[in-house]
Amino acid sequence: MSDNDFISRVKLFSKSCSEQDDIHGYPHVRRVFKTSIQLGHQLNANMLILKISSLLHDIGRIKESVDSTGKNHADISAEMALEFLNSNQGILSREEINHVIHCIRAHSYSNEVIPKTLEAKILSDADKLDAMGAIGLYRTIGFTIKSHHGIDMVIRHMEEKILQLKDNLYLDASRTMAGERQQILVDFYKNIKKEK
Repeated sequence: MSDNDFISRVKLFSKSCSEQDDIHGYPHVRRVFKTSIQLGHQLNANMLILKISSLLHDIGRIKESVDSTGKNHADISAEMALEFLNSNQGILSREEINHVIHCIRAHSYSNEVIPKTLEAKILSDADKLDAMGAIGLYRTIGFTIKSHHGIDMVIRHMEEKILQLKDNLYLDASRTMAGERQQILVDFYKNIKKEK
């Protein structure tokens, strides 16, 4: 099986394990995939590892909501990805599978696993970048409404997480990409506080 054929299989699996909403569902996965590819080409990353890990990074989101152990979605996603990759024997080496699993475990802002490889840093940054700018605001507001909260929760979430994301990016290329997105966040935050 060619790499492209396998990536197509990974996409189908990812889509089948994802919600279809824009917040954490498959549209988010597609955007993170696109940003990861852009950064990966720029930084000469291992594109096969990056494509697979970005497509599988959030497949545990749906299970997280019903998991009683309190596991982070990144750990659940890593477990599901490991099972999927092991069932497709002969495609990736054990080392490549371990690399993908590390990327997935380390992508989450709240999982406190430090990315050790270029590909893990790219995925972590691409995921954060999708929470910034106009799309990030849309996702923040959408998630807040979906969770039955109001404007105060949007402001709090921005203060506690969203406005801090730029300072938590690992790569210079990601920080450059974040510049305009950060300004959109800052402008919105100032205005919503003033208008509230």
